[in-house]
Amino acid sequence: MKFVDEAKIEVMAGKGGNGVASFRREKFIPKGGPDGGDGGRGGSIYAIADRNLNTLIDYRYTRKFQAKNGENGRGSDCYGRGAPDIELRVPVGTVITDINTGETIADLDKNGEKALLARGGKGGLGNLHFKSSTNRAPRQCTPGEPGEERALKLELRVLADVGLLGLPNAGKSTLISAVSNAKPRIADYPFTTLHPHLGVVRAGPESSFVIADIPGLIEGASEGAGLGHQFLRHLSRTSLLLHVIDVAPMHAEEDPIAAAKAIVEELRKFDPALADKPRWVVLNKMDLVPEEERAEVIEKYRKEFGADTPLFAISAATREGTDKLVNAIAADIHEQRRQLLAESEPDVCFDDQEEVFPPEPEEEK
Repeated sequence: MKFVDEAKIEVMAGKGGNGVASFRREKFIPKGGPDGGDGGRGGSIYAIADRNLNTLIDYRYTRKFQAKNGENGRGSDCYGRGAPDIELRVPVGTVITDINTGETIADLDKNGEKALLARGGKGGLGNLHFKSSTNRAPRQCTPGEPGEERALKLELRVLADVGLLGLPNAGKSTLISAVSNAKPRIADYPFTTLHPHLGVVRAGPESSFVIADIPGLIEGASEGAGLGHQFLRHLSRTSLLLHVIDVAPMHAEEDPIAAAKAIVEELRKFDPALADKPRWVVLNKMDLVPEEERAEVIEKYRKEFGADTPLFAISAATREGTDKLVNAIAADIHEQRRQLLAESEPDVCFDDQEEVFPPEPEEEK
């Protein structure tokens, strides 16, 4: 199935039904009084996050969604029936934005999360609402309110803990296939990966994280080179970036360090917050570097990126060094989760066995 991570749609909620001006007409009741009912509510349109979906392909071809109008009120105190709502199911991780105002309407990052896209109009009032001691035969009624109309942009941002960043053919797809259950296409030409891949990495019996592989980024992507910034949004939810660099001495005319720094600059052009995320350097294809030169290569990159930047030398093809990388990532993500939980629940205590114990209540004196 084709991967679609962006779509534009129009939603039109239903109009509320009109209220009615009516009077009770029955034999032997000459002054029955007003009995006009209210109009029904127009149908609203909602979006619901569904974990069983992983693409916005349904909204690439069907772009307009219109809810039904509410029924008009009737006599004999009969209210109009409200119109049914429309529920649009979207993948978990979908961000919905109003095209005209730029306002973010919803960020559906949990399964089952629901957001109102367009509210149906209220029904109009029948004349029974206008009766009083001084107005016993009101002929007023109000029309139903129009429903909301919006032009919306749906943007899927995959949910992952770790994102892979790097040039085409740096070995990102090989790495994700080596450490996770993902099976992306792997070939010896650029831009083999045409859409994001997610893989679940098991670092232990009760320790796992999700890793995302996106198409390679090249210098000039902000001007549309390569696949541009089309898929960088998928890294926005990650808590850690792995910058994969090809260190194989097969292209001596290229400077991999300059290319790597250019990629970081492209990342900053796209989103400074994304560029400021924790980023580790992964030197891939070390099996192609002569053994006597490996220490020198590692030291060279360590000087360029600084001693504070975690650096790992691996070979995704032979899986050399991947276990050490996976364990380090798992420990880092676990620590981040502990900190988030501690910030959200400051009264919760942790011990070394990762068990959570609530504070004991004080004894009453």
